[in-house]
Amino acid sequence: MSQLQHVPKTSTTSRLVAVIDIGSTSIRMAIAEIQSNGQVQTLESLQQAVSLGKDSFTRGYIDAEATDECVAVLRSFQEILQQYRINDENQIRAVATSAVREASNRDAFLDRIYVATGINVDVIDEAETNRITYLAVRGLLNREPSLNQGETLIVEVGGGNTEALLLKQGQVTYSHTYHLGSLRLREMLEDYRAPVVELPEIMKIHIDRAVDQIRRRLSLKGAIKMLALGGDIRFACSRLLSDWGPKALARLSLPDLDRLSREILSRSVDDLVRRYHLSYPDAETLGPALLIYVRLARAFRLRQIFVGSGTLRDGLMWEMAIREAWTEEFHEQIVHSALQIGRKYSFDEPHALHVAELCRKMFAALRREHRLAPRFETILIVAALLHDIGLFISNRSHHKHSMYLILNSDMFGLGARDLELVGMVARYHRRALPRSTHEGSANLDRHSRVAVSKMASILRLADALDSGHVQRIRNVEFTVEPGQFVITVGDEGNLMLERYALQQKASMFEQVYGMSVILRQAT
Repeated sequence: MSQLQHVPKTSTTSRLVAVIDIGSTSIRMAIAEIQSNGQVQTLESLQQAVSLGKDSFTRGYIDAEATDECVAVLRSFQEILQQYRINDENQIRAVATSAVREASNRDAFLDRIYVATGINVDVIDEAETNRITYLAVRGLLNREPSLNQGETLIVEVGGGNTEALLLKQGQVTYSHTYHLGSLRLREMLEDYRAPVVELPEIMKIHIDRAVDQIRRRLSLKGAIKMLALGGDIRFACSRLLSDWGPKALARLSLPDLDRLSREILSRSVDDLVRRYHLSYPDAETLGPALLIYVRLARAFRLRQIFVGSGTLRDGLMWEMAIREAWTEEFHEQIVHSALQIGRKYSFDEPHALHVAELCRKMFAALRREHRLAPRFETILIVAALLHDIGLFISNRSHHKHSMYLILNSDMFGLGARDLELVGMVARYHRRALPRSTHEGSANLDRHSRVAVSKMASILRLADALDSGHVQRIRNVEFTVEPGQFVITVGDEGNLMLERYALQQKASMFEQVYGMSVILRQAT
């Protein structure tokens, strides 16, 4: 572990932060200075091997020895943080991924960490991991225009999972996490107790089954590019490219990577530790990880792959730098993903887009009344886009079907908690008001329940204004007057249908906001 030699002085407009990533085979920490212009300068990076995945992926829990090991590592990290005077919890973001997420005793593990160190660890789900990975590589994508042209598959093989994000013309069109990880694969093969010489072939069979699933789900047409992330593939660059720098975008020949993969798999873990000065956890996962990259590239008939330096810690740093991760660019990526889901279920796209735009305008007009954070605007717009997708299943109770489809969709950028809010808002765009006996409602805290009611009541008004699905109400203004929310439309002709629809759907809004809804026609 590296030792701190000097802590640079920082200006009053900059701030020091730290991010900690508790992974399957190691705990990593990065310390950085976020400057006044939002730029991030990494000051120090640390890594210590642990064995969480071995427990979690085989026995389903983290044992006391591994827990104590993690506590010891985090306490040593705390000494470094104190030297940097990083003491405020707002300066530290600690996350855990699949090894902790899948452990049956994860709550006890997290409580032990908190009691022993005071560090609050957030277990991030698969969608959040994909979002943070995108934040980590977006700078790289902007610097390399070719990756924003055509189709680019971003892949990171971890100890427990493989993350896949597909970009088309720079837009994320698909994101999913597969239970195909280097450590998970290694531990599974050890259970077979097959002869050592047969392990590479057994690995290929398991990997190719998962890779075939990825290939079929992406339904790609034509050539693609592949951007590989992760420490294992960066190790390959260090061995195969003499002039490679860790921060540079590299191009790896697939035949060269294939040869290195076969060489690594032919050696014992002890031999890899001695030859390449690796930790035992890293040596165990290196061969399987490189083989996964090779088989995936072969499935898409690639001759070379790009290798980037983006890490989960980089994404977490950028998230802290911008303070509010829901930037306009990120908002657009989420909306694009929602549109892809809507098209999958043959939704009425003009109606969905129009209702979403009306929701956006109402959310802005009611900002002082709803007092919701900016990210809720994205949640509302996504719910507006997908509120009718339940019609794909049935006309009857389609609002409930919409919630079901939303909760069971892979949507880029939205974690399970936010996706649940989207589903609940879509579910309440019609019929009954929220009740504690309804599915999902009982699991929400008060803040979330109130937020759902505020957003769903806006969605009801927007849907009523396009009840005929013809997008007739375009020239519209929303204003708040004493005791009234006034909707003023231009010369749109007879508004009888819209008035009737508002009478049917305004009660929830009036109950939530304490204002009557008035529809006026400009003179």
